[in-house]
Amino acid sequence: MTSPPVRTRRPNFVRKSAMWVYYSLPRPVKRRLVRLLTPTYTLGSVVLVFDQEHRNLLMLLQPPGKAWTLPAGLMERREEPIDAARRELHEESGIEATLQELKPATPNAVVHTHGRWVDNVFTLERDPETTQLAVDGSEVWDVAWHPVDKLPLMTRSTANLLRYYGLGPRADEPPR
Repeated sequence: MTSPPVRTRRPNFVRKSAMWVYYSLPRPVKRRLVRLLTPTYTLGSVVLVFDQEHRNLLMLLQPPGKAWTLPAGLMERREEPIDAARRELHEESGIEATLQELKPATPNAVVHTHGRWVDNVFTLERDPETTQLAVDGSEVWDVAWHPVDKLPLMTRSTANLLRYYGLGPRADEPPR
């Protein structure tokens, strides 16, 4: 069995010259150049905390206090996404969750190309009647359960994220 011949294109002069210069650079310079020109993304973890029937969603009011958000935060260097989710959930709401209780949402990772960040999203079920909530008053002002069909005013990034899960004011819009 013979394979079709490989067609080679003739590179244009500018591209050929640029590649020649690039490949003649020392390895550390090439590495630095690639890192400067390659887009980088910030990584974070988010937890969607629902009641058992998924009728209520836990949301946070953070400074400046005009719109609600979700328990979320940036991952620390070398931290696993699920560990970051667990840590942020406890720091912002007082809820302790085991690694087994946190379930990857579908989709689990949401890439925000315009803001250049990635949210690793997890879900957790808790009973609103028995769940102890605690806020520190500086990072989080208030935490409350809200019916999923009547969510409060939320930040744009929260609305964009919830759209992927069919929730919030942008639920009818297709995810990008």
